[in-house]
Amino acid sequence: MNTNTSESKGRVLVAMSGGIDSSVAAVLLHEQGYEVVGMTMKTWDYASAGGSKKETGCCSLDSINDARQIAVELGFPHYIIDIRDEFGDFVINNFTDEYLAGRTPNPCVLCNTHIKWDALLRRADQLGCQYIATGHYANIRLENGRYVISKGLDENKDQSYALWGVSQESLARTMFPLGAMRKTEIYDEARRRGFTELVNKPESYEICFIPDNDYRGFLRRRVEGLEARVAGGEFVLRDGTVLGHHEGYPFYTIGQRKGLGIALGFPAYVTEIRPETNQVVLGNFDDLASTRTLVGKLNMGKYASLEGMGLVPARTKIRYNHDGSPAFLEQIGDKIHVYFEEAVHAVTPGQAAVFYDGQDVIGGGWIERHIIGEVPVSSPATTHQVISA
Repeated sequence: MNTNTSESKGRVLVAMSGGIDSSVAAVLLHEQGYEVVGMTMKTWDYASAGGSKKETGCCSLDSINDARQIAVELGFPHYIIDIRDEFGDFVINNFTDEYLAGRTPNPCVLCNTHIKWDALLRRADQLGCQYIATGHYANIRLENGRYVISKGLDENKDQSYALWGVSQESLARTMFPLGAMRKTEIYDEARRRGFTELVNKPESYEICFIPDNDYRGFLRRRVEGLEARVAGGEFVLRDGTVLGHHEGYPFYTIGQRKGLGIALGFPAYVTEIRPETNQVVLGNFDDLASTRTLVGKLNMGKYASLEGMGLVPARTKIRYNHDGSPAFLEQIGDKIHVYFEEAVHAVTPGQAAVFYDGQDVIGGGWIERHIIGEVPVSSPATTHQVISA
């Protein structure tokens, strides 16, 4: 288990979704002598979502009951916290606003940053819990006066990318019991304790409030009159040549190839979205290449700031499933300019960029725009000490 308070026991509030990871996290802490309090957050009402898929996610009644059953079997209290209003006001409204602005949002990162941790810590204070814990695959340590998030041992399950926005104050009270474990070990721990239903329970990878994974349908239901507002938009080339018509710019994302509904005689990708003119720009794969991007709304982890450090080498992830690309970072004020060593494809405004020093999260922010330009030439006078790959 990885915590930043491993030598002392205390009262810990564990976020329990009803899935195997958070359940095993709670069990391990309970067995190691922590006074565990289980907490399930209800973020969404499936009955209001529409769509065709039955409720199976973390907010479903079955999942809440699964979390409660673990608590009952082990003899620790379990509570439900209803955060649907704040989740809707912040995460879901942001989701629709971003698509209407021509960007592609990442609601899970936003929820971690602005909703879940705040809600957990508020309730932890009310219940006298010194710490909170989740089932994320990541690690925390205290180094040079700062709490540093690093990748989980199981690289296939690592979730450090989704945690870059959690504040230092929140990390000071956070535990990740699964950070030093592999997924196979989690299943073994559950089997050994007889939690066969958890082992056999399918994992959910969809956005919690879009269980059928149809974000277009969600936008249509959520934004009254949307189809009429965006109908008749044009597919164009970068030079403005009109290629045909599309269903509406919010229904497309940078890098999209499938489902365009147009045949051009070459593999076409969405390379740009122009909400002000309801145009979707198409091009070939090379047209998606960027050598620079601008990142704002920063939250720094390993270092408080990169200002004054010159060009800082870092592996940069531009989406959750991206392996990361070697880059140089230059912080100017409240923005970081990212210069990739080699061109990367489909840098998407609205997604998060997360910067790594080896296994450690340096920090992250939201991609504001991508830039076609040259990679700067580094020198010992302008480049910070080389960071391990």
